[in-house]
Amino acid sequence: MSLHADAVDVLTAWRPVQREQEALRQAYLGFLAARPDGCERSCEPGHITASALVVDAAGERTLLTLHPRVGRWLQLGGHCEPSDETLAGAALREATEESGIEGLTIDPTPIHLDVHPITCSLGVPTRHFDVRFLVRAPIDAAPVRSEESVDLQWWPLDAMPSNVDDLHPMVAAAVSRGAASGVAGEAAGKSARRAAFPADRQA
Repeated sequence: MSLHADAVDVLTAWRPVQREQEALRQAYLGFLAARPDGCERSCEPGHITASALVVDAAGERTLLTLHPRVGRWLQLGGHCEPSDETLAGAALREATEESGIEGLTIDPTPIHLDVHPITCSLGVPTRHFDVRFLVRAPIDAAPVRSEESVDLQWWPLDAMPSNVDDLHPMVAAAVSRGAASGVAGEAAGKSARRAAFPADRQA
């Protein structure tokens, strides 16, 4: 099976709860139907990317990278490669490469979608159709910064950097699924509230 076919299968099977995520899911499928090359970075109108919300073994912290081009803290992830056979595999590969952590495990069902304009390695404006997965790190995992990152740090889910408002819906989606069993209580409540009430982000 090709990566394109896997992406179609994964997005067809997934049923997000949020209405806006369902609209994006259908838009992604429409894009993939129109673009057989939609998983390749050479697809200038846009392409599928794979990201990972990496949480520690306790489910209390997430690993974020300070992206050199964007200048902001982001989840791990990036472009799909020709060797990738599945979207989840691409996300896990990116997470392993960027974190330096061996033994990561991934939930193969997406937790969140996000499409955004960007000028990436093509050097021209394009769009990333990002598919995001939940990834767990083993106990006592010690990340190692790669050359792709300015910095790499664990951040408490209830005390993330101030400029990552767009990541809170992804965290809230992971919490609501209950896949990160340790993500509960105050951290869950704050993430969910930020996702549901954007005005609170400036408070």
